[in-house]
Amino acid sequence: MAFMEDQQTPQTAAVGEAKVITLCGSTQFEAEFAEVNQRLTMEGCVVISLGMFGLPNLPDYDWAADGSDLRARLGRVHFQKIRMADEVSIVDQGGYVGESTRREIAYAESLGKPVRYLSLETSVRPGVDPQE
Repeated sequence: MAFMEDQQTPQTAAVGEAKVITLCGSTQFEAEFAEVNQRLTMEGCVVISLGMFGLPNLPDYDWAADGSDLRARLGRVHFQKIRMADEVSIVDQGGYVGESTRREIAYAESLGKPVRYLSLETSVRPGVDPQE
């Protein structure tokens, strides 16, 4: 059974492999993350995104008491996602990049990963006047 290979040439990191892209950005942009994830997936990329956009409501669990440890764990997991990627895409609606995203960008750049910014890709599109 043939899939994408027969229909179009996917973006590749190595011959026969899809490019792996990790998304970074503020959790306030959940809808934008979903949109970028869908677009990149349709282009033939493997997309690694955020695991959650807010803390789950768990009965009898005090997130405030576990807050610092939770942040550290999530940070380590996201850095691993960056290491796994061929490229990092920043979901920076309106050009907004927060402190944790700046750390992720610096980390990706220290590893030599290409970093792309959504705001730069969507602000100027072929045939579209950005002044309109």
